[in-house]
Amino acid sequence: MNDQRADRGDDGTDEAPSELSFWSIVLSTLAAAIGVQSRANKERDFASGRVMPFIVAGVIFTVLFVATLALVVSLVLPD
Repeated sequence: MNDQRADRGDDGTDEAPSELSFWSIVLSTLAAAIGVQSRANKERDFASGRVMPFIVAGVIFTVLFVATLALVVSLVLPD
């Protein structure tokens, strides 16, 4: 019985974990950045088996966040 379950997905189906969409990765990155990532989504992300899309999304998010902060500070402070 355990051998059969090892070939199945987390939900007990015979399907392999599906590849995450672009928007799933973006939403997971944003949710993780602000600390509201659900356990189910975290497990789904780890089950995908691919870490590189999340690393890239995290780096892009960090660069955009810092650039946005710098822009806001430059607009608020006098020259």
